[in-house]
Amino acid sequence: MRRLALILVACLWPLTATAGDFFKLEGHGGPIKGIAVSPDGQRILTASFDYALGYWGDTPTWLEGHEAAVNAVVFVDDRRAVSSGDDFAVRLWDLETGQSDVLGRHKGKVVSLKLSPDKQAVASASWDGTIGIWPINGGAARFIQVNSNVNDVSFVRSGEAILSAGSDGHIREWDVTTGAQIRLVLSNGFGVNTMVHDAARGWLAFGAVDGVTRIVDTQTAATIKDVTLERRPILAMSHSRDGRYLAIGDGEGYIMLLDTSDWSIHADFRATHRGPIWALAFSADGENIHAGGLDDAMFSWPLTDPRDAPKMVEGERAFLNGNDSASNGERQFQRKCSICHTLTGDSARRAGPTLKDLFGRRAGTVADYSYSDTLLHSNIVWNAQTIDALFDLGPDVYIRGTKMPVQRIKAPEDRADLIKFLRNFSETREN
Repeated sequence: MRRLALILVACLWPLTATAGDFFKLEGHGGPIKGIAVSPDGQRILTASFDYALGYWGDTPTWLEGHEAAVNAVVFVDDRRAVSSGDDFAVRLWDLETGQSDVLGRHKGKVVSLKLSPDKQAVASASWDGTIGIWPINGGAARFIQVNSNVNDVSFVRSGEAILSAGSDGHIREWDVTTGAQIRLVLSNGFGVNTMVHDAARGWLAFGAVDGVTRIVDTQTAATIKDVTLERRPILAMSHSRDGRYLAIGDGEGYIMLLDTSDWSIHADFRATHRGPIWALAFSADGENIHAGGLDDAMFSWPLTDPRDAPKMVEGERAFLNGNDSASNGERQFQRKCSICHTLTGDSARRAGPTLKDLFGRRAGTVADYSYSDTLLHSNIVWNAQTIDALFDLGPDVYIRGTKMPVQRIKAPEDRADLIKFLRNFSETREN
């Protein structure tokens, strides 16, 4: 079991900010994949590629337990939350202590979570082709076989049924108790990535890989409004608590805000200089839209005029940098390593430890990084031979049980150039 860490960081986020202010939540070491706002509106949870959750109150608290990127998080109440990630795990957190228990695991990454209307269970959408139903207060999980990567879920019929949005382009309705399919709601053709259901008003909004963005009648699937633009894919949606606004985020970095009273466009703005919008959530009062993307910070824009506020991803991110003047070794580091690792003296809350002084270092020994048990008990010493083997075979083969993402460099000359580049950042020049 991976060590759990609860780390307090001495920086503030603007709890006292006036409604409608722009602000950022900074401190993660990787892109933001999921956002949730507490029932009382006083706290925010962010899920990140850095394997951690940020719990934002007067000071941020880092909740560590996942062994891969965290994709989704949902509050159960003001004291508990559930998260899921690329490690296939669904975790229940005590937000007062920072401790978590694994509710269970899927057989593929878990990309979305929804709380049941009675707050007694959480549903998970997984790329293993199933929906998981996880009782919060104990009891066995149930799995609904969808037989397609499940990208999103939404409870309907007061929690007696659930919708699935799949990579096969279908939205289906399932009986939560029996797991039987009730009906095929609609077929889009291309995969459906995200959806929002408004039970009180009887509509369902969905966004797809091909950019289709449509609001339909939940029962008949008749189109209420088609707001498809020339942007793809649609990756995130959020509904304000008062039901007034629907936010839509896409792969080209735009956020569109719809007024649900007449489906007019309230605002449409570019939220990031580069990259997608992966996560959206409204503030509890509906005055701000929070978003996550390739930036290591969560950005929050006022709905009054978000276009004039700062955008995410100012400048280049190293892992996207196509710098032609860089050496091949540096390019390999930027493309394969930089999203998870630094070359400075600290790990900077990245998904992996710093690679400074890597040569001659025993695996699992960087003090400011929380390793999996596999590397904590490893006898590997990093040198040219072990680094070459790591990227030749892949971490999943060379270090079985590691939380390192599957990453290979097939060309021997590319591996040699990367090793040469990394050696420049080590005081010890061991071969």
